[in-house]
Amino acid sequence: MTAAPEPVELVVTDTTTAEWQDFPVPAIDAVLEHVPLVDDPETGMMMVKMVYRAGFTNPWHTHPCGHGIYVLSGTLRTHQGTYGPGSFVWFPEGGSMEHGATDDEDCTFLFVTNKPFDIHHLHPTA
Repeated sequence: MTAAPEPVELVVTDTTTAEWQDFPVPAIDAVLEHVPLVDDPETGMMMVKMVYRAGFTNPWHTHPCGHGIYVLSGTLRTHQGTYGPGSFVWFPEGGSMEHGATDDEDCTFLFVTNKPFDIHHLHPTA
């Protein structure tokens, strides 16, 4: 005899109508915009929709987690090149990096971590 399925309750966010929230980055005196999507308290994994405004760069920093950026629109500028819509860029845990938008357009993306998020800027400005 097979067990009856136990459907899970879905969590659905319409990112086209959800309100953008502030995502403060005090070390560089910046406030980014994001839409929270998933925050798993057991693993620390999180996913947000985020935007880097034209000309913004998150200067050299490290994270104690790996994280990925899936570009939805615009162009992601990194220390190793630029990546357009449909690109997925994985940043391994612990390495130094910088990334942001190009000077001429915003970059909107999905941002996902593999465990709790934190950021350490190598040269804080604030």
